[in-house]
Amino acid sequence: MNGNLASPEEPRTEKLNGRLFLMSPSPSINHNRVAGNIFNAFHNYLKGKTCEAFGDGADVYLTEHDTVIPDIFIVCQKDIIQPDGIHGAPDLIVEVLSPSTAKNDKGYKKDLYESTGVKEYWIADPNMRSIEVYLLSNGKYSLDEIYALFPDGFGITEQEKAGTKKEIPVSMYPDFSIPLKEIFHNLF
Repeated sequence: MNGNLASPEEPRTEKLNGRLFLMSPSPSINHNRVAGNIFNAFHNYLKGKTCEAFGDGADVYLTEHDTVIPDIFIVCQKDIIQPDGIHGAPDLIVEVLSPSTAKNDKGYKKDLYESTGVKEYWIADPNMRSIEVYLLSNGKYSLDEIYALFPDGFGITEQEKAGTKKEIPVSMYPDFSIPLKEIFHNLF
């Protein structure tokens, strides 16, 4: 199984706990826009720095029984980057939810990323315009924050809306944060 070397006819799969799971053949436009916006922010910020951003398509070999294809991720340890994929835990992973992947992204994969040492995990929900950020501390994830844009009519007051955080900090870099409006720009 190798997402990078699969032929166009061969479906992309992830291996979770030894079981193969088909990847969505064509994610929604909103999924692609959110993933692209986050990747672009990571890629632009990391130019000339030690860490590198990767978009969907690279296999990440985490354990003998677990190979994933995250939507976006950052790797700072150059020695885990190999021609066929990433062999080890990225520093940050972002999964953009799709109806077919949400259960695994919020369940098994979250636990897998925690147990293999992924320092920061984002779960982006294009429909809710929200991102949950989990940070690893002492081998366990804790929910750092839920960032969300609230459309008019959502049921919160203007004062509550004004008090929400409008940018997501990337914990690895104290001077790097991404405005939510950039992440959720141009969605249906």
